[in-house]
Amino acid sequence: MRKLKNICALIMKELGKSDHSVNIVLTDDTTIHKFNKKYRNIDKPTNVLSFPFAEGSEDDLATLPIYELGDILISVETASREATQLNQSLIHRLNWLIVHGFLHLIGYDHKRSSLDAERMFQKEKELLIKINKKRGFHMMQLAINVDHVATVRQARGVSEPDPVTAAAICELAGARGIVVHLREDRRHIQDKDVYLLRKTVKTKLNLEMGANKEIIDIALDVVPDMVTLVPEKRQELTTEGGLNVVDQKKKLAKVVKRFNKAGIPVSIFVDPDSKQIKASHDIGAHFVEIHTGRYCDAVSEIEIDKEFELIASAAEEAYQLGLVVNGGHGLDYQNTSRIAALETIEELSIGHAIISRSIFSGLETAVRDMLNIINNAQLQRF
Repeated sequence: MRKLKNICALIMKELGKSDHSVNIVLTDDTTIHKFNKKYRNIDKPTNVLSFPFAEGSEDDLATLPIYELGDILISVETASREATQLNQSLIHRLNWLIVHGFLHLIGYDHKRSSLDAERMFQKEKELLIKINKKRGFHMMQLAINVDHVATVRQARGVSEPDPVTAAAICELAGARGIVVHLREDRRHIQDKDVYLLRKTVKTKLNLEMGANKEIIDIALDVVPDMVTLVPEKRQELTTEGGLNVVDQKKKLAKVVKRFNKAGIPVSIFVDPDSKQIKASHDIGAHFVEIHTGRYCDAVSEIEIDKEFELIASAAEEAYQLGLVVNGGHGLDYQNTSRIAALETIEELSIGHAIISRSIFSGLETAVRDMLNIINNAQLQRF
């Protein structure tokens, strides 16, 4: 609700109506159906209805010293369905509907003519761009995990391919961060890789790690730009889920405190679960990385939608708590776009899909292909 109120305030300022009042009613399909039938003679629900203050009155209310724009009714049910169809978050869809409703209140009407429709569309686009800029809008960043380059190297126990060189290529191609996981069993990334990357990475080095004393000591010596605490099991092929912060709050709080004292921001890799988000905030983490694995593994459309909504909800909750929100695990060239459209997520960490594609297309092309997907998804916000 706070975000919607802020959006309304920004819209009124841009329209020169900050001294006016407006009523925003969030309702359901049944209620808006009744209004649509009564006032527009259309026997079905709609997404938004606007009722200008002076419209249809017998007296000229516009001449009265009353600074009232009118009422905007929005069906959250319809907005939610439309958001799913458009691969948007609900808050993005509500933003558009509010802008649309405001423009109707001040005289725009897309149904008058094709020219009026174009004028209204352009004004909507202009307002949404300005609003996003004023709210600190930024393009989502892409961080590349180069662990699998080291996996290939370790398969032969030689020096090639070099993950440090791969990281440099990724940065040149537009990646805004490099991620490596220094595991306790050193199955891919080695200590020397981390030290070399600290010297060569020009963007941001994110060191993934378990809360293991040996690895903590190395991280404090290397001083990466940030660390991400993840669960770690020797028998797993890759990280299988988020860290259970709730059951380890005391231990993890001490680890986070050590890193904070050293000036190293901490991210916690968690499932899209409200309790884990809250616990991460409680122990002093600066970031959370939302585990997107179950969304990526989902098969049916219903299951995919369910997992996406869990991620969107968790990211929104973390954002409202003041955490910086990242996302990652299992994202590829087919499923990333929907996650990249979420306003609340600042960065995506992707590794396996990009390194896999690079075998056929080259690493630079693979990175640029993923960046195009992310950037196009961001532009769809407007």
